[in-house]
Formats: sequence, structure tokens, C-alpha cells
Amino acid sequence: MTADDALEDALVRTSFRVMAVLTRIGAEHDLSLTQLRLLGLLRDRRPRMTELATFLGLDKSTLSGLVERAERRGLVQRGKSPDDRRVVDVSITEAGSELANLLQAEVRAALTPFTDRLCTDDRRALTHLLDTLSGTATRTSTLPDGPL
Repeated sequence: MTADDALEDALVRTSFRVMAVLTRIGAEHDLSLTQLRLLGLLRDRRPRMTELATFLGLDKSTLSGLVERAERRGLVQRGKSPDDRRVVDVSITEAGSELANLLQAEVRAALTPFTDRLCTDDRRALTHLLDTLSGTATRTSTLPDGPL
């Protein structure tokens, strides 16, 4: 096995483990993985619907349905952009923010048995490497990826 093969295998194994944690926690709160990602993305930003669709890899009608379901639960709201009244932004509500904080704490608790295997320096190094790999170390995107 080459070094590249080993890296790909390690990334896939890690992704499967993280996705399993996120899927389980989302399901415990009657949220799909995509809804969980939506709440995570909205925690600290108010993106346009078009930005969310692009980032989540959804077409406009699928995103509209996703946002509408979250609106009915009182987790998000749509509104006119303060910068451009023709644009629709999405923001998290207080209830959505409370749920996102709870979800983040549950995810952290579920991943701690794995991350605790690393010493502090290794955690910092892994964080830096993962940020570099995902492109968030240099922030070229307006919406950095993250579970929450």
C-alpha cells in the first residue's frame, strides 16, 4: 500500500466514524445530516440562499424544502438581506442556536474518546492539517465547512 493509499484509507475510516456520530446525534433530535449541517453553518453567519445551496451541494428547490422544514420547527428564518433587498438570507433563530449548541456539546462528548487518544500537540497538528486539507486554513470560502 502506498502512502497515498494509506492516507485515503485513514481519511475514509475517520470520515465514516465522524459521519456515524453526526448521523446518530442528528437522528436523536429528529434531524437529518443535512439539517445538522445547516444549523452548524448558520451559527455564526447569515448566508444567502444561493450560497447555502452551493455549499451544501443542493439544488434550489431541495434547499427551499430543507429551510422550510427548519422554519416550521422554529430553528431558522428567512429574510431580506440588509445589503441587497432582492436577496433572501437565512439566519438561525434563538431556538435553533440553542439546539446547535446542544448538538455541538453532544458531538464533542461523542468524539472525545477518540480525540483523547492524542496529546495536546498532536491535536493542534491534526487540527492544522485538517484545516489545510479542507481549505479553511486560508478561508477562501465564505462558508467554512464544519459539522457545527
